[in-house]
Amino acid sequence: MACMKLGSKSEAFLRDGQTWVCTAGLPSDIVIEVGEMSFHLHKFPLLSRSGLLEKLIEDVSSGEDGQSCILQLHDIPGGAKTFELIAKFCYGVKIEVSALNVVSLRCAAEHLQMTEAYGDGNLIKQTEDFLDEVFGNWGDSIRALETCEEVLPHAEEVHVVSRCIDSIAVKACSDPSLFGWPVSNSAPKPEGAELWNGICTESKTRNVIEDWWYEDVSFLSLPLYKRLIVAVESKGMNPEGIAGSLMFYAKRYLPGLSFKENTNHHNSASTSLAPSEADQRVLLEEIVGLFPNKKEVILTNFLLRLLQTAMSLHASPSCRENLEKRIGAQLDHATLDDLLIPNMGYTVETLYDIDCVQRILDHFMSVDQAADEPPSPCIVEEEAEERQVVDGGSLPLTPVTMVAKLVDGYLAEVAPDVNLKLPKFQSLAAVIPEFARPLDDGIYRAIDIYLKAHPWLTDLEREQLCRLMNCQKLSLEACTHAAQNERLPLRVIVQVLFFEQLRLRTSIAGWFYVSNNTENSRGSLAITKNDIQTNLADNEKTMEMRVAELEKECLSMKQEIGKMGKSKSGWNICKKLGFKRSQPKTVDC
Repeated sequence: MACMKLGSKSEAFLRDGQTWVCTAGLPSDIVIEVGEMSFHLHKFPLLSRSGLLEKLIEDVSSGEDGQSCILQLHDIPGGAKTFELIAKFCYGVKIEVSALNVVSLRCAAEHLQMTEAYGDGNLIKQTEDFLDEVFGNWGDSIRALETCEEVLPHAEEVHVVSRCIDSIAVKACSDPSLFGWPVSNSAPKPEGAELWNGICTESKTRNVIEDWWYEDVSFLSLPLYKRLIVAVESKGMNPEGIAGSLMFYAKRYLPGLSFKENTNHHNSASTSLAPSEADQRVLLEEIVGLFPNKKEVILTNFLLRLLQTAMSLHASPSCRENLEKRIGAQLDHATLDDLLIPNMGYTVETLYDIDCVQRILDHFMSVDQAADEPPSPCIVEEEAEERQVVDGGSLPLTPVTMVAKLVDGYLAEVAPDVNLKLPKFQSLAAVIPEFARPLDDGIYRAIDIYLKAHPWLTDLEREQLCRLMNCQKLSLEACTHAAQNERLPLRVIVQVLFFEQLRLRTSIAGWFYVSNNTENSRGSLAITKNDIQTNLADNEKTMEMRVAELEKECLSMKQEIGKMGKSKSGWNICKKLGFKRSQPKTVDC
């Protein structure tokens, strides 16, 4: 830390309790009271350096016939500690000026009018010259800005605060290694970089870690930190750098974000006590307002944790809405664990905040432009996967497809909640368009869990719930499970059996097509005719077994329907199940 020494005389003051006495040998003729401290001094050294003291001494002395006078300077910036240094400066006693006291000295000198008109090299000029040196050093600039809190109104008047902030902002936007500034989070020297006479022979200079300045500025108070962020943005700092600093600052002062402080910092003790809930709420709202508008510069999981913290602190509706919109714009980067937001409302109905997720999802769908609706739905083959395979590689899922998978998982997690109403479940599931799900296994699993947790649903409600899935897009495993699932409506089971049979027929037709092409080719395919015939025989047996099972299911349903009689109401039920009045023989489902 830089320092400047002024004066040449030895110590000339003694302290006795709350009293400072000059030991120059002459009796004091003026007493200056600063707070609880009293300074017994001499008029001449003071009035020869300060315009304000000269005026005050003249006014008091003229009314007391030159006798000892008493002045009160309770409003002097920095208080008694700073005035002690000023008194020593006026007497020429040795003092040390550093980044920790130069701001208060500069403000007090301005208050006392210690200009060059009252002696060359007066305190205003001395402190201004030293401030130029302070602003050239990163650490000293930080320390000086922190001390501005003590004399903030006076520091603003002499423009020390703005100059400190500009100095720090310029350095934060620059490469510190070019100027020899200290970097607290510098990475170690790369392996293989050899030194020759102290010079690194590495061909390519390493990049300095961009977050090197985050920790130092995180100890600033919120008003000063906010001004610093505005300054670094005006200096050209990229949004990623600003966002990183804001996240670091929020983690330090919001306990709900789980951040471990670095106790090695020179001012770490100042943050040992967590801010009050009201202060945390103000800080959170200010931080959210400072977030860059660029998408995805703030981590999605951080935004979700920040939203939970905002709910627990009862932040303003505009703050929560801002966070929900930001999360919705990048919901495809979220994880299921982060999306399980506990319900913190006054009237808690469900375990998790379904309404909040609904709003986030609605915003995602409103801004998503990447997904184009494909042609009419087709039957998903048994080997269909959630990724398209091209030349041995896999193409990444689209954002809407990833969100669909996330929502299906979320629905499965919240489905066991007995307080979750059917309309709310349906509303959340219906936001995802049908084309966004390559397979409907996820939504089927969520529906099955909901049916199991809500056995009192009527048949009509069960059918409405099952309309959320497409039976044609269930995998073979899901079809097998659904065909034996007693919780599903009978109509849905019939559809599943029908599409399963149709799937088998399509598969066998494909094998016949491959067999014919194999006979006409001359060794171009690795599959032999015997292999195809064997596979066809196996598939024919499998198909026969499944068709037989299907016929039994259909016959059983027809027998149950027959028991209802031939009334008009019974016939209406048959129509709802998809059967015709004629064709008494076996129905091909």
